[in-house]
Amino acid sequence: MNDRTLIIFLASIAALGPFTVDMYLPAMPAMAAEFAADVRTTQLTFSGYLFGFSIFHLFCGPLADRFGRRPILLLGIALFVFASVGCAFSNSIYQVIFFRVLQGMGACVGPTLTRTIARDVFGADGAARALSLVAMMMTLAPAVAPLFGGLMLHFFHWSSIFIFLAIYGALIWFLINRYLQESLPVAQSILPRVVIKNYFTLITNRTFISSSIVTSMMYSGLMIYLASSGFVYVQKMGVKVEFFGFILLPLVGGYALGSGLSAWLSKKINSTSALVGGTFLAIIATGIMLLTSLKWPLAAFGLAAPMGLYTLALGIVLPHSMAIALAPFPDMAGTTSSLLGFIQMGVSAFFAVVIGGLITHSITFMVTGMLTVASLAFLLAFFVHVESGQR
Repeated sequence: MNDRTLIIFLASIAALGPFTVDMYLPAMPAMAAEFAADVRTTQLTFSGYLFGFSIFHLFCGPLADRFGRRPILLLGIALFVFASVGCAFSNSIYQVIFFRVLQGMGACVGPTLTRTIARDVFGADGAARALSLVAMMMTLAPAVAPLFGGLMLHFFHWSSIFIFLAIYGALIWFLINRYLQESLPVAQSILPRVVIKNYFTLITNRTFISSSIVTSMMYSGLMIYLASSGFVYVQKMGVKVEFFGFILLPLVGGYALGSGLSAWLSKKINSTSALVGGTFLAIIATGIMLLTSLKWPLAAFGLAAPMGLYTLALGIVLPHSMAIALAPFPDMAGTTSSLLGFIQMGVSAFFAVVIGGLITHSITFMVTGMLTVASLAFLLAFFVHVESGQR
């Protein structure tokens, strides 16, 4: 498999995450109505997915460093397919939450191990560019997913969305088993004391922790928005489910543009400078969203348009922050990617739960939460930039 084909394939694997999140967003109000669940309980189907996604990161990285990338990918995606079928045939909101946790555990192997494989194959210098190209191509998933999900919800029951996800996962499993070659350079020990030692090495590294929290804060802003979007646009603003996907198009376009810009910037400036610039753009975007939500609280365009600027910033920041975090640890890239993913998704799940439930009171709570995490990301990005200049 040549480099171009590998990048396309990695994007298809990593797209499990966006598909699983974005396709079912317009279905959340319908699920709440069918199971007579309130907004906060229904949003646990979102944060539960993030929780499972977060927790399994701690295991899949060390396992992939010991047994290889392919077998852990195959195991995780098999779990994803099983959980997707479970979601489709659930009889209560709590069963959906349970299977969404399992679905998150299975789906996490996609983005975690695609980052790891990119580091294995392209090295420290090429990883930022490779990850930027993967991110740019996989924007097709969040562009298509909400549109497709809204149309499926218009014509079919919400469970059809999870049946589709099961079929997609099964196809990816077959392609990995048939075509993906193992990229593990050297097998690592899986003894608990070695794994704990590796994690301790990572959490005591200031560059790793700082860049991981930058990633987490920026991603949390997106997750706060997505967790609330179904209720904000469909329930509060009256957007029809079949048109819900169009609301997310600025988000997708911004991320695609940001990812392409990130790949170009990787040749022009260092990654820490890209972090500072990207996080500052996120502050501008969320500031505009706050102003428009106060001035025109029921105007969908007032939130959707500046969200495109936020995801442009996100597309710039994520590949570079990930590359900074992975660069010092080539011999345990899987473990490093796992801890990075655990921090990113764990923090995002926390903010999605805390901020998401507040939209029953006001949309302004959602936007204020996004502005807060963007500001924290900027402060930490500036710290990482200053630290790199002193070495």
